[in-house]
Amino acid sequence: MKKVTLLCFSTLLTCVSIYSQSNDYQKNKEKKLKEGSVFTKIINRELPAEIVYEDADIISFIPNREQAPVHLLIVPKKPIPTINDIEEKDALLLGKMFLIAKKLAKEYGISESGYRLSMNINEDAGQSVFHLHMHLLGGKKLGPMVDQN
Repeated sequence: MKKVTLLCFSTLLTCVSIYSQSNDYQKNKEKKLKEGSVFTKIINRELPAEIVYEDADIISFIPNREQAPVHLLIVPKKPIPTINDIEEKDALLLGKMFLIAKKLAKEYGISESGYRLSMNINEDAGQSVFHLHMHLLGGKKLGPMVDQN
C-alpha cells in the first residue's frame, strides 16, 4: 500500500510542476500585484486612457496595443487578479461585464458581423496585467483562437 501511495503522490507532484507557472512568471506576477495594476491607475485617473464606457462598477477603454479594428478592454473597478480569484459574490459583476460587451459591440457596429470576447488567465494564456479584464475584439475575421494543428 505504501508503494501505491508513494507512486500516486509522486505522480501528483509531477503533474503540478508541469502545469504550474514558471518561477520568472510567478516573481513578475507578485511584483505587479504589489505595485498595483495599470488598470487601477486608469480607473483612478493616474494614467490617461480613451474611455468609451464607465459606470460605478466597470470601465471600458481602448488599449494601447490594438489587435483588431475594434479592440476594447472591459474592466471591473474591483481589483480581481484573475478568474481564479473570483467569488460567488462577483457573479453579478461578471454578468454585467458581458452585458456591457454586448452593448459596446452593438455601438461599434460589430454585433451582427461577429466579435470575440477573451480573458487571459495566467502564464499559458499570456496574462500580463493582473486585474481581471475582458477583451472585446471585432471588425474583421479573427481566425482561430489557437493553432489548429
